[in-house]
Amino acid sequence: MRRPSVQAVLGWTLWLHLALVRRTTRWRHEGLERMAPALVTGQPAIALFWHGRIPLCLGLAQVWWRRQGLRCMVSPSGDGEFIARALARARFPAIRTSSARKGDAAKARVIVAAFREAVAWVKAGGVLVVTPDGPRGPGEVIALGSLQIARRTGAPIYLMGVSAAHAITLDTWDRLTFAWPFGRGATVWDGPFHVPAEADDAALRTLAEELSRRLSAVTRRADLLAGAGRAREAEAQDFRGREGLPG
Repeated sequence: MRRPSVQAVLGWTLWLHLALVRRTTRWRHEGLERMAPALVTGQPAIALFWHGRIPLCLGLAQVWWRRQGLRCMVSPSGDGEFIARALARARFPAIRTSSARKGDAAKARVIVAAFREAVAWVKAGGVLVVTPDGPRGPGEVIALGSLQIARRTGAPIYLMGVSAAHAITLDTWDRLTFAWPFGRGATVWDGPFHVPAEADDAALRTLAEELSRRLSAVTRRADLLAGAGRAREAEAQDFRGREGLPG
């Protein structure tokens, strides 16, 4: 899995799938007026969508491609490597980061370096795209990293729900979803949200809980608009039950 040749093949295959779904899916977008400050005036922004929707992400890219300056936070793991390769082909260059367990000094250094790179990127006017429940979960729970970047930079946060009607959802921690080509898709947008510069960690945790609910809500709304609502909601209820999350 970590061999460069394998990573290259997997990255190319994922990119081909992403491009095929983007080009053949009939996309519907809701809430684009919320994006005007970031899309029209070119202001910096932080954009969040759930990790399980990575194989659908180019439906979101159709909107963000209106402006220059996009980068994604991607894990340096083996899985993250071929995802980063695929996204780079799709004009989403990566900033490589991870989550670290207590006492894991090497990963802690990676996180600090990635955080500084992300802050510098956003301060310079870029858009940072993050799956805030990755790379290990728990699913549909925003970790504090993206909010800390927003606090440091003052950039607004936008929430992005994306879905496709004809898709396969894997039994993974993030309910990873792959769309079939030639279907219907939808994206739903919420925001902007701002993190006060004086917010402490307790305030960040409270905000993370609220934004997690709202990001899940726009994701479910995208499911409904795409025509995947009933099946996805049943899957989501089962997922929340197994993860011990509120319904």
